Amino acid sequence: MKILIPLAVGLLAALGLASCHTGPDAMPQPTPSPAPAAVRDTLAYSFAVLGCNRVDNSDLNLAANPSTANVPQLNQTYTELAALKPVPDYLFFMGDMVLGYSPDSAVIGHELRAWVRLYQAAPLSRTSIRLVAMPGNHEVMSGKNQPSFAGAELAWRNAMRPYIVGSNGPGAGGPDQLATDQSRLTYSFDYKKSHFVVLNTDPVGAEATVPLAWLQTDLAAARAKGSKHLFAFGHKPALPAPGGDGLRNGGSMWDVLEANHAEAMLAAHNHLYFRSQQPNYHPWQVIAGNGGSVLDASASPNKLFYGYTLVKVFTSGKVKAYSYGRDLPANGYLGAVTTATPTTVRDSVDLTWK
Repeated sequence: MKILIPLAVGLLAALGLASCHTGPDAMPQPTPSPAPAAVRDTLAYSFAVLGCNRVDNSDLNLAANPSTANVPQLNQTYTELAALKPVPDYLFFMGDMVLGYSPDSAVIGHELRAWVRLYQAAPLSRTSIRLVAMPGNHEVMSGKNQPSFAGAELAWRNAMRPYIVGSNGPGAGGPDQLATDQSRLTYSFDYKKSHFVVLNTDPVGAEATVPLAWLQTDLAAARAKGSKHLFAFGHKPALPAPGGDGLRNGGSMWDVLEANHAEAMLAAHNHLYFRSQQPNYHPWQVIAGNGGSVLDASASPNKLFYGYTLVKVFTSGKVKAYSYGRDLPANGYLGAVTTATPTTVRDSVDLTWK
């Protein structure tokens, strides 16, 4: 023991465990910090967008298909969205979901209610996703190149009530001199530090426009309260695809989006998938009008596909969009979707403001 104890004490002292000496020669050394782990960029939330799924007038058959939707393509998209992990937080359906174009609002209402039944029968409706629907020109106009009318707006609000998620839009009159109350057709809401603006792009008496005064006030307020991301949604694009048409005040709208640092406008109306970014502007426009209607003749060969666009927002602040598409059925646009036309990612784009 007389030998072991000094050895043990010496060993402990060497290890710095037995000494309580506080002199300069015993100054404790800082413990090295562990190497920082790589920061993992996780998904904050996601949302899907599409529009333009209605059939052509020549294929109208209300007895067999009262929804007037391209049912095979619509159900396939619903099935694929329900299978995503995680399921998107929102699905924004950007108009022209039914054929409409009738001066009889009862006809439009009948088609819309049939469309709702189709959605409610789909497994997607029983997931956690939230459907947000907005009207296109086919839902609010009395016919091709005809004006929108108040009866159609009312039919829309009544039939689509479960899928209208805001009511803070502009009323009749006001700075935008609107002919009818737009408060539940154009509105905004917040989600996870993001701000979403839903726009009726064909209000009565102001077809192919959006209320710019209201939009500027709404976006500026969202920025002031700290919204990290701003997204606008509407049927008609502000800046149309080549060969297509869009908003009459789209250029001015783009200035408003730029001034408020909005990431993107997502739209439909042009029957194709198309993305663009204007020179010297930061916001992107993504047209996802390839939901199932006959595609535009102007669509280039690599744009001839049906599907939807998925937008992912990450905790780092990055925003990315992915266009999912499947080739057209060999036996026509209303043909059954088969394994011969698998859905794949056809395009992707970084929408992050920069």
